[in-house]
Amino acid sequence: MANDKTLVILAAGMGSRFGGLKQVQPVGPSGELIIDYSVHDAIRAGFSRLVAVIRKENEGDFREAIGDRLGRYLPVDYAYQGLDDLPDGLEVPDGRTKPWGTGHAALVAMGRVDTPFAVINADDFYGAESFTALGRFLDMVTPDSNNYALVGFPLKKTLSEAGSVSRGICELDAGGHLLSVTERTRIMGGPKGVAFEDAAGTVHPLSGNEVVSMNMWGFTPSVFGQLEQQFSAFLDSGRGAGNGEFYLPEAINDLVDRGEATVEVLPTDESWFGVTYREDLEGCRGAIQSRIAGGVYPEHLWG
Repeated sequence: MANDKTLVILAAGMGSRFGGLKQVQPVGPSGELIIDYSVHDAIRAGFSRLVAVIRKENEGDFREAIGDRLGRYLPVDYAYQGLDDLPDGLEVPDGRTKPWGTGHAALVAMGRVDTPFAVINADDFYGAESFTALGRFLDMVTPDSNNYALVGFPLKKTLSEAGSVSRGICELDAGGHLLSVTERTRIMGGPKGVAFEDAAGTVHPLSGNEVVSMNMWGFTPSVFGQLEQQFSAFLDSGRGAGNGEFYLPEAINDLVDRGEATVEVLPTDESWFGVTYREDLEGCRGAIQSRIAGGVYPEHLWG
């Protein structure tokens, strides 16, 4: 069977049009953005609709710079992440000035999505193979299932030559399902191999083959009710005050821990890339150019 599938792109971090933000720096030869390649790959994998999670105040700029162009190839809808996007009966904590991170961003798409769907970051390149694997999973899942998916990347294919990175390292069971995601900061690669430095400054070696999450998820609409309950509890606990964040990986981790969801980890050999540092931009452009030379993408993505 094949389900209708929606691509949800978390783009609320984008600012005004081309305002020097990493998410809107061209990487393709015709001015294409990373988000263009993601949507192109998603369409080839059978996704038929796009929901962009943005800030309401940036809608005009997003439509002009991105949305109107993508809308020529598939329907585009918008969900708005803001401080007023709260479950019924809850109020914004005193002193809070910004929304609550990736879990909250995914939650605000509720009401806009009624099919199995993928969630990705706007400024991350995941590769065609990753979308194919996720699309295949979503084609087979029942729409009311609590069985979700995560595309898992080899750590060594997600590093930056410009500096250290933070990655969610996955622990899997024997069947390839997620047991936990542990955030590791200050991960670096080099001539001596891959390692991370803990808060005390101790360096711990890694193999580089660890499976990591890059926030590429597959869900059914069932997840929205679960996220809403978790977000309500998050706010009730007081963790939503100040700079507290409701992160999507942590929310899914909690569901797995409680036995309320399973997550199948879909391995990919694709190399993830993004613009963690400004110096990464040329590497992104080179990676796209090599894929064009290899026939993965046309010179002009949208013809």
